[in-house]
Amino acid sequence: MPTKYGNFHNFCRDTGSIHATLPVCNLFPESPSRGGNGFGGCDLEGIALSGGRNLANLGSILVAGIAIAISAFLFLRSNRKRAAVGRREMQLFLIGYTIIMICEIFTVGWFPLNGMVRRVFSAIHIASIVATLWILMMNGAVGYQLLDDGTILSLGLVFGSAAALFVGTGYIALDTGFSWTGFFDQTPAEQGLDKSYSLYTLYQLVPLVFIVIYFLLETILVLRVLGEVRPMIYLAGAALMFAIGQIFQYVVSVHICTGSAGKINGGFFETLFTLFAVILVWVFWSSITEDDWPMPSSAGSTYT
Repeated sequence: MPTKYGNFHNFCRDTGSIHATLPVCNLFPESPSRGGNGFGGCDLEGIALSGGRNLANLGSILVAGIAIAISAFLFLRSNRKRAAVGRREMQLFLIGYTIIMICEIFTVGWFPLNGMVRRVFSAIHIASIVATLWILMMNGAVGYQLLDDGTILSLGLVFGSAAALFVGTGYIALDTGFSWTGFFDQTPAEQGLDKSYSLYTLYQLVPLVFIVIYFLLETILVLRVLGEVRPMIYLAGAALMFAIGQIFQYVVSVHICTGSAGKINGGFFETLFTLFAVILVWVFWSSITEDDWPMPSSAGSTYT
């Protein structure tokens, strides 16, 4: 029985088609990055350049640049909170987010680029999303002080496990985009469906699981361990911003594209609202490491 699991075609069709704003779409044969002519939906054209090229998503490029600058600022601010729990782990998350934004300039923003290079950036982008959200989930666990935060052991476990996810996901994405082994190629029955069970799992489902676990861990930490409510405003705000961004990307995007005659779609808003979500995650983390929170009863905690 046919199943829609693993099918990216409709997603790619509705998020810009010829210039789809989902990085995974650049890996499929219908993408211009592999010599294709798009996915049969509203084509995101953006700004026309010379030589038949397009700067398809200038808004996302600008927001990505702003996000890189804000990430650098938050990284430096984190460095000043020397007694804060999970300071180094939060900085790892910000580094991961910065890498995502650099890739997004070329994969979502469609800065003019050779198709082969764009596929490489797309693979790095997907791998960075999985690894960075794993780091975010680990940030949720760090607050429980199962291991002393900021130590070589703690950072090694977080970075090492994230690196393993990055390499594994990146290889699958690259093999899908370049057909090195043919193992991840579509079967004849799947042609035109843009199916990839592995990337669907790694790109669509696994990051969502990591995010849900992070929010559950932090909610329990704040409400039961710290006994506070105010930080939940920031955490709930981050969840809301992220959800709005995904709605713009997957639901509203095609309507924006059609209404603007291909000048803009939901990719710009997804990048923007994701930036808001990351800022609120940092503000949430900063708020639960302030000096006025009560000390947990367990010995050796570094909460201040």
